[in-house]
Formats: sequence, C-alpha cells, structure tokens
Amino acid sequence: MRTLLTADWVVGFDKGDHALIPNGEVVFSGQTIDFVGSNFPGEVDHRIDYGRAMIGPGFIDLDALGDLDTEVLTFDNGPWRNLGRIWTEDALQRGPQEAYTPEEELFKYRYAFTQLIRNGITTALPITSMLYRAWAESYDEMAGVAAIADEIGIRAYLGPCYMSGLTYQRADGSLAQHWDEAKGMAGLDDATRFIADFDGSAQGRIRAFLAPDRIETQLPSVLARTAALQQETGVPMRMHCCQSVYEFETVLALRGHSPLGWLENLGLLTDRTILPHGIYLSGHPQVSLGGDADMQRLVASGATVAHCPVVFGREGEALASFASYRAKGVRFGMGTDTHPADMVENIRLGRMLSRLMTPDFPATAADFYRAATLGGADALGRPDLGRLAPGTRADITVFDLSGFHLGQVLDPIKAMALAGTGRDFRANFIDGREVMADFAVAGSDPAALSGSADRQILKARAIHADRAPGRPAAEKIFRPSFSILN
Repeated sequence: MRTLLTADWVVGFDKGDHALIPNGEVVFSGQTIDFVGSNFPGEVDHRIDYGRAMIGPGFIDLDALGDLDTEVLTFDNGPWRNLGRIWTEDALQRGPQEAYTPEEELFKYRYAFTQLIRNGITTALPITSMLYRAWAESYDEMAGVAAIADEIGIRAYLGPCYMSGLTYQRADGSLAQHWDEAKGMAGLDDATRFIADFDGSAQGRIRAFLAPDRIETQLPSVLARTAALQQETGVPMRMHCCQSVYEFETVLALRGHSPLGWLENLGLLTDRTILPHGIYLSGHPQVSLGGDADMQRLVASGATVAHCPVVFGREGEALASFASYRAKGVRFGMGTDTHPADMVENIRLGRMLSRLMTPDFPATAADFYRAATLGGADALGRPDLGRLAPGTRADITVFDLSGFHLGQVLDPIKAMALAGTGRDFRANFIDGREVMADFAVAGSDPAALSGSADRQILKARAIHADRAPGRPAAEKIFRPSFSILN
C-alpha cells in the first residue's frame, strides 16, 4: 500500500543536507520512502494531512535509556557515594544481588521503548544501569529484549552489556577496582552468540552491537577479544569513555594511557566506535595529562561522540564544547541517557551549553538536529536512516506545531528548539509501520506502564540503600524536597 503524508513543513534531503519544504509531501510504500517533495504525480492508497506540523526523519538515540531511571532517587539528594550508586566493600563481600526479577528486567525495556517512540526516536541503542545489578546483562535477557523491540516496532541496536570489573568504595571512602575476568569473558561469549543469532532479525530492525560497559571496568584481555570480534563482525561498538575525572586517572594509572590512548592501542578507536560522553580528554583542566593528543586521536579515528547534554548539565558538567569539537573535525551523534527521553530538550540545552562554554564558536539548532539524525546514521554506517529521501527507510516522525506554547512558527526547526518538547510528537512511523498515532503509542497503556514502574522503582531504591555506606534506611538518604505533613 502506498501512503502519502503531507504537512505545512517537511524536512527533506538535498545535496547532502536537510532541506525544508513548505507544504511538502512524503510518500512511502512498505518499508521504503518513494518520494519527498511537492505535488506527487502518482496514485496513492492512503493520504494523511497533518496540517500545522513538521514531517521529519526519526531521531537516532545513540545512548538511549532502556531502564527505569534511578536518577529519580538520586536527584537533589547529595553525593552519589552516599546513595548506594557505588558498591561498598561490605556489599561486595556480601555477594551479588539483583533488584529485579527477570520479568521486571524485561518490563523496564518495554517501558523505556514506549517512552522513546513517544519522543520521536525511531532508532535506539539502549543503555541500562549496572549499579543495581548482580553483575551485567546476559544472552537470555537480551533475547527477551529483542522480542519486545520487535513487538513494539522500534528499530534497535542490541547486545548484552558486559564488564570484567567494578568500582567499589572502601570503608575509608577511597575507591578501588574489583576484577573478575571470567565474568567478563562469559559476557563477551554471550555478546558473540547474540550477534550470530539476532543481527538482522525482525526484518532488519534488530541489529547487534558490542556494548562493553564503561572503560574503567574492563580488563585488557576482554577488550583485546572485543577488538578481534569487532573486526570479524563489523558491528558497531559503544563504550562509555572520557566521562569522569576518576575514570581518566584510573585508566591512566592502570594502563599507562589516557582512555582514548588505551582504546587506540587496543585497536578499538575506529569509525565504528561510539563514545558517550567524550568530556575529559588530555588537556582538560581537571585531568593530570596535558596536550591535545586525545583530540587528535578522536579526529583521526573517525569515532563518534554520543553527546548527552541534559544528563551532565543536571550535575553542572558540560562538554567544552560541541561547537569547538566540531570545528576540529569531531563526529557527533546525540543521546538522551536519562529520563525523559526528550531529544528536543537535549537539542535545546546542548545549544545553550555549547554557547556558554565557548561563545566564540556558535552552534545552531540545525547543528544539533543534524547530529540527532545524520550524525547517528553516519555512526552506524546507515545512509538509509536519519533522512527523508527516496530509497531510505520509512522512519518518519510528525512534530505537531499547533500548540499555543510554540508561539509563532516561522521556521519549524527553530520553533521546536525554542519552545517544543518531545511530547509534541504526534505520529511516528518505523519501517513504514505506524507505531504512534495521535500522540499515543500503538498497543500501550500509559497508566498501567506508569503504575508498574512506580512499584518497581521502589525495589531499586531498596538495593541502593542496602549498598550505601552503613546500610541506612532508604528514607534517610532519599529525602523529599520539603517535609511531609501527616
């Protein structure tokens, strides 16, 4: 069946970049776009006129939360070390403990994927917290996640997260690393099996990627095997890197290299590498290693930084900066990494922070929109994603521009970045399937999802308290903003 969509604005693609088409049309049949422009000359089976709206490509979230965000617990509650966000030595000695049942682990993905689609995200590389887990993810768990992604219809890059160590807090408050090479290798074996079984499944909507956890939790032997597997399969690899001073100094002390230098030495810094968050490079004023060697490595490798400004901005941290990195040739995609999964808010705050950090290097809303679409597609090696053009995948979003809060719409991208939110997305098509219509995700029950999530997060709160120094009652460390009157 051939479908034609029309609206006041369409974000088309021309000469290698997005282009705005007033009163534009998008025509697709099956999983593929046939036409983008005006006055389609052919016959269509179905027509939808969205009126005061913008039809555009779906966002690509390179660091998409696939979890119930435990920041709802830690927000404005003081230092993370006091909140069970880092294992204590006592908790480590008592042994591993899971917060959720296997069914609850899968529920959090269902909840998160629904949120992503609701916010105009069509392709997601999910990330979940290992902080309340017994260790990391498994093949069986990720197989269940693939089934949920297929059912809901999201395009997802999946793979079990694996790690060969963790950071813990000694009784005196100092931090140290605990290593378990066997668990790291077992996790890598699960990842290998998942690639073989699921890459290209669900009519191509499910693809595999390698997801080693943050760089300071990895042993050289596990990363060496990761590099070999990545070269053998060609799948993308994402690893959280350059995201804290502690990580930078720990890797430098243990491996004799900066984090990026170590990845380069291992053969893991390539154009198939995705790095959230890329903030702390050599030469940063808060790290001990000077010079611009890391920036040179980043540019030369073609690796992509997954920029997630909201999650770091909440804690007073920022990349210095998106615009100055781009001026040096760094490739960017975007991620949300937290709740809400609002890429529009990340575009807006990212632009603000970039201009605050380096006023002489202006960044525009269009620059961030490109990163959230074309940049993500480039990182994945997918010229069929992130743009609306004949022959590309029919991953299409409709951003409603009729809301009074949006004010005057002279330019739809600027209007979205000035006053819009992810909640303004009205419709979402992935591979030509309408997964959201009239602001509602197909087959979802928001009230039921929210009720289950509210109950489930209390289990994560209990695990956090049990792993906090001194094992306090949860009510002692997760405090309300104001006193509660009975």
